[in-house]
Amino acid sequence: MSFPDGHPLITGPKTGVLLVNLGTPDGYDVKSMRRYLGEFLSDPRVIEAPAWLWKPILHGIILNTRPKKSGKAYEKIWIRETNESPLRFYTRKQADSVAERFKESGVVVDWAMRYGTPSIADGMAALEEAGCRKILVLALYPQYSAATTASVHDKAFDYLKSRRWQPAVRTIDGFHDHPDYIAALAGSVRAHLRDKPEPDMILCSFHGLPRENLDKGDPYHCFCQKTGRLLAEALDMGPERFRVVFQSRFGPKEWLQPYADKTVEELAKSGTKSIAMISPGFVADCVETLEELAIGLQETFHENGGESFDYIPCLNDQPAMVDLLEGLIRRELGGWVS
Repeated sequence: MSFPDGHPLITGPKTGVLLVNLGTPDGYDVKSMRRYLGEFLSDPRVIEAPAWLWKPILHGIILNTRPKKSGKAYEKIWIRETNESPLRFYTRKQADSVAERFKESGVVVDWAMRYGTPSIADGMAALEEAGCRKILVLALYPQYSAATTASVHDKAFDYLKSRRWQPAVRTIDGFHDHPDYIAALAGSVRAHLRDKPEPDMILCSFHGLPRENLDKGDPYHCFCQKTGRLLAEALDMGPERFRVVFQSRFGPKEWLQPYADKTVEELAKSGTKSIAMISPGFVADCVETLEELAIGLQETFHENGGESFDYIPCLNDQPAMVDLLEGLIRRELGGWVS
């Protein structure tokens, strides 16, 4: 095939994968936190309230008070060596490890954040720049929710609206009951507790959502419960030693229950001496796990009479997590990559 003089070089089309996590501020200073929270809390998938009602509250109250408080939480868990949050650190490590697995097949792997940087639009553009005409967008949320997974897809499709020549795009709606995911979680629990006394209770904590989301048909609550049930079965534990709870509630509305903080307090007051917590809704440690659970709820447990509190880290960049992502990607790229 011949081309006219001056025609740009055309390379064979490639396939890309964009791993997308929730997001992170660029720093824990007030300005960075305000920018991040402003984007996050302006998402109508996250705050399902009329704009005329919510925006004055957001810009008049919340963004003038919450950034400082949230910044202090991030400061406690910030990785000084690389000057970034744990979520950014581990998401990048996951992407690098997955990219290594696909090096020989020519699949290009990159990562992005729904809120903050690098953005989904930047990630999609980078894959197109690399010659990708087919892109798999893999939201790193095991349990689908409109507030998380659907929001990632919204942003990816917003990017497509700007493209005259759109790449083909696939998405994945979660992996809450994938056997490799459950096995990886169970393996991480066993490994973490191997040389320790068995805890009286394991709490399986998921990020909460307003109860009305469930009433409107969001499947998130059901997916969390199934993940919890499968994990308990894999660990051969009954309800007397394993419970599902929900953390991070915000505002006056009723959220999914039972609440993690109330449960921890009640267990300690009722004589439970040791608990372990795992948060399988996150594939990478972040402020909600490291500050809210590992620091905050540990303090709550001890203040109310508990003795031993153990936080089991997220899968992060463990080999089992990379294996899971590789398997998911190979399955979803069927027909695109041999």
